Amino acid sequence: MRCAEVFRETKETKVRVLINLDGQGEVCADTKIPFLDHMLSAMGRHGGFDLTVEADGDLDIDCHHTVEDIGIVFGQALKEAIGEGRGIVRFSHMAVPMDESIAYATLDLGGRSYLVMDGRFFGSPGDIPGDLYEHFFYSICSNAKITANLSFTGRNDHHICEALFKVFGIALGMATRVDPKKGIPSTKGTL
Repeated sequence: MRCAEVFRETKETKVRVLINLDGQGEVCADTKIPFLDHMLSAMGRHGGFDLTVEADGDLDIDCHHTVEDIGIVFGQALKEAIGEGRGIVRFSHMAVPMDESIAYATLDLGGRSYLVMDGRFFGSPGDIPGDLYEHFFYSICSNAKITANLSFTGRNDHHICEALFKVFGIALGMATRVDPKKGIPSTKGTL
């Protein structure tokens, strides 16, 4: 079974992430940031992987440390669940519209960390600063060794953000899917 559980505790946060890549899209998110819980639920549900995220952070200061550390732990758990990557599809591309908004994700789970994120929010969706969403996805990519190209456009921040989380989840589910005909999906023989 391709699952992992990672726990991280610092002076600023306590974060636990459990992921099952072969799950059914069941999500339990309790980050103390309701909008982020909603986004993580959309990501896991539409990506088709089970996800548990529990976080306690210094929200009395702001949400930066909590959001960042969730991204870090999510990335670490994802990397552990993927393991050596034997049989995964590795690459994926998806577009998700939501009303006037659309988001695109192109992923490579080939063991190289890189994020390109193109788009802008008009404010702070869910009271989370718009630039912190890029930092969240950067933290996932750098810890899971994923190359991601994410882009989005729209007029409503909630719609834009939800399309972004859904498209990332769907693309992640596609890229981690197992193709029994594949070995290690790399000409190098390793990811």
